[in-house]
Amino acid sequence: MQTYLIFRLHNLLYGIDATLVQEIFPIPELIPIAGTNTDVIGVFNLRGQVVPVIHLNLLWGYPLEGCNIEDYVIVFQWNSLQIGIVIHQVNEMLELDTEVVEIEPAQELFDNIDTFFLSGVIRVDSDVILLVDAEKIVRHPESLLTLIWDAETHLNFMAASDSEQNNDEYQRLEGIPLPSFYDLYCPDASYQERGVFQQRYFQLQEISKNTEDYLQVKPLAVISWGNEYFGFNLEVVREFTSIYNLTPIPCCPKHIVGNMNLRGEIITLVDIRNVLNLPTTPVRVGSKVVVIEVENIIAGFPVDKVLEVINLNQDEMMPLTSSVSSKSMQYFLGMAPFEAGRLCVLDLQKILNKGGLVVNEEI
Repeated sequence: MQTYLIFRLHNLLYGIDATLVQEIFPIPELIPIAGTNTDVIGVFNLRGQVVPVIHLNLLWGYPLEGCNIEDYVIVFQWNSLQIGIVIHQVNEMLELDTEVVEIEPAQELFDNIDTFFLSGVIRVDSDVILLVDAEKIVRHPESLLTLIWDAETHLNFMAASDSEQNNDEYQRLEGIPLPSFYDLYCPDASYQERGVFQQRYFQLQEISKNTEDYLQVKPLAVISWGNEYFGFNLEVVREFTSIYNLTPIPCCPKHIVGNMNLRGEIITLVDIRNVLNLPTTPVRVGSKVVVIEVENIIAGFPVDKVLEVINLNQDEMMPLTSSVSSKSMQYFLGMAPFEAGRLCVLDLQKILNKGGLVVNEEI
């Protein structure tokens, strides 16, 4: 069995080995670097590490249609290198038997894509998912290492520059033009959107570089119900998926939505919004679901959206405010800033064990 992170770029679905994926977050402003190979559209600073960002369209030889404020970056690690990929949407995580991977599928499935960069395809219902070969995407690690070294010098000079004159002088001396991320990839970005791109860049850069502090981070999957954001401990998340089938269970309370057949495994879907004192809406086929496993208990929690995966530093955690009802407060670990609002971190273990969700099978 192997787990793949499934994502979308334009009208195509892709998968990448989930064990390689380190982080997922909204795309920040990128710093274009002159002289890079044509796959890399720019770099950014992630906790002191320069990360080059690749756009898959360039690998396939497609025209680059630019980036927008709603795009994401997946950061994966191959050997000692961290690489970013621009995507439009994270779809789900799938655990599949490697025998279902078609190593040599029919060429017409690829829509003129260079199969050199693929390790195969998988078919899930009516969807065809192209599996990205991380090693072949990297292609020339020596060139990327040189790029990272040059980019570090570039970014250090930019950080030390206190005027546009210094910046112009650097270009004159080094012969390296400094094109704009917006001119190249986001010509239609508004003034407000440029501010958001820049804020994301600095937030990623300013995360503590101290190793001891970094060990205190908690990886979270960020989901939403309505306009509220919640964090699921990624260590107990088995996968993200959609509800493709739903079988109601007779004589069960309302929070038991039904059973879903997930590749031959029966998963019970549990709506935990009542436990959290949140308004509920009907759960239907097509809704997103987070499959979690806690102490050998496997369940699916329907959610409105799966937004991203973040690393939350423990120092950012704050006590809950009075807006959280006293009845549900025991099921929260705390809260933290997220985008323009807040993120409430859930105690999934306590919700399953003490939330009154277990159905007495003798009834």
